[in-house]
Amino acid sequence: MDDYPLLNLFWTMLWFFLWIMWLFLLFKVIADIFRSDDLGGWAKAGWLILALVLPYLGVLIYVIARGKSMGKRDVAEAKEREAAFKAYVREAAATGDTTGAAKRGGSSVEELAKLAELKDRGAITDEEFQRAKTKLLV
Repeated sequence: MDDYPLLNLFWTMLWFFLWIMWLFLLFKVIADIFRSDDLGGWAKAGWLILALVLPYLGVLIYVIARGKSMGKRDVAEAKEREAAFKAYVREAAATGDTTGAAKRGGSSVEELAKLAELKDRGAITDEEFQRAKTKLLV
């Protein structure tokens, strides 16, 4: 322990965390390069080569040159995901069922109500009601 003082441990951990943060930024930049619609194929290839051949400098140049549009693309993608989620919630709430019963022509509750009404009128027997109820709930 005497040959590796606490200050050296601190510097090692600092450099390790900075390296992890840089890796995160590198992957974010590479993902943004491929996600960007305003870049052509050759421009994407050029940015990718720059980011991979001169990793630290390439990532820094990309963030300086395209950082603002990178943030705008992140916000636009988040808004699209939120809109898709809200549309899904509205659709699920409108049908009242997310298990697939809505695709069969109604919710499970409506189907059970119809079966109970048929049983009450005497159109089906108790045994038929139980079979249909079991099939519907499974």
